[in-house]
Amino acid sequence: MTIYRTRGALRHQIRDVLNFYYPECIDSSDGGYVAQLDERDGHVYDTQTKHLVATARAVHNFSAGVLLEGPDWCRQAAEHGLQFLSTVHWDDDREGYDWLLEGRTPVEQRRYCYGHAFVLLAGARAHQAGIPGGRAELERAYEVLEEHFWEPDHGLYADQATPDWSTLESYRGQNANMHSCEALLAAYEATGEQRFLERAHTVADRFTREVTNATDGLLWEHYTDDWEPDLSYNADQPGHQFRPPGYQPGHHAEWAKLLVVLADHLSPEWPLERARELFDVAVDLGWDDEHGGLYYTVEADGEPIVADKYGWVHTEAIGASALLSRFDDAYGEWYDRLWAYSREHLINPRYGNWYERLTREHARDGPNHGPEVEPGYHPLTNCWLALRALEAAPAAFDG
Repeated sequence: MTIYRTRGALRHQIRDVLNFYYPECIDSSDGGYVAQLDERDGHVYDTQTKHLVATARAVHNFSAGVLLEGPDWCRQAAEHGLQFLSTVHWDDDREGYDWLLEGRTPVEQRRYCYGHAFVLLAGARAHQAGIPGGRAELERAYEVLEEHFWEPDHGLYADQATPDWSTLESYRGQNANMHSCEALLAAYEATGEQRFLERAHTVADRFTREVTNATDGLLWEHYTDDWEPDLSYNADQPGHQFRPPGYQPGHHAEWAKLLVVLADHLSPEWPLERARELFDVAVDLGWDDEHGGLYYTVEADGEPIVADKYGWVHTEAIGASALLSRFDDAYGEWYDRLWAYSREHLINPRYGNWYERLTREHARDGPNHGPEVEPGYHPLTNCWLALRALEAAPAAFDG
């Protein structure tokens, strides 16, 4: 039995993640956060880049730290980031959040649903933690999502718009909708308002049960504006950082996690049933029987496209298996296996942070600084969910 079936171990991992980024992540000159910490020793390798997703994720992380009764500095750190998010990232003239800043200067102002979804998540967690301004940011982000990205004819969100909102890109994506669903669930948990839960249900139902019919129930990543799978998208760029071709075991596990959370708030049984299916697909197609761990992208038959092992993929599978273990001991076995693999290969033994990426055989093939959008959100979130699973059904979780 893994040590991560105890509250103490899970809370220790959460604290390790928070401690890795704090206080180095606090930018006291320009404001906001510096998320670009080298994953090996924690030195800052880029002091200027401020990514919307990194800012929002860090607000979420420190707000979660408050909710988990973590270090006292979590509250101040959350307030610090939320103020930057609501003023510097926010474009008051065109009413949207700027994607990328250098210091305080916008250098990329395209509007991404993905980024706005993370602002909604940040506002929700901040409000839940009692951070001043959290509710206002939650409402503002939701209004932008509803006005500019929501497409009622499809029951899903569009992906990207020009800075002045005049044109929507034709691309439609799985990822923006998955994280919108996550943020809507957080907004419901923070406010108790049914409108957020109903919209989360619509997105989850439409994508995981209807759109996926075209790919035999598997979750394709890329679509046309009519939500037809674009199977050739980026076929010539298998290593694309954010929009690779193929099926992602990590996103199957991540949707499984969200569907269990949705099932906890709803009476229909379909979310839990679909969650089981998606997690089973994630490990059936994605698990590397020779070297261990989950592949990054695969073909429909499980043949790896990019066989690298990403930290976030394993944290999402840990969160999903923890939640599913409340209903079936087999998922608890996967939970133990995923933690054992991660402790051996993906967690920095010195600091407790997670590495972004290793090769299939667990080697480093570059500096691996870590992406500028990831301040520890994936491991912290899924350890928190594992804690929730343990508290909801301790006997089942303990095995």
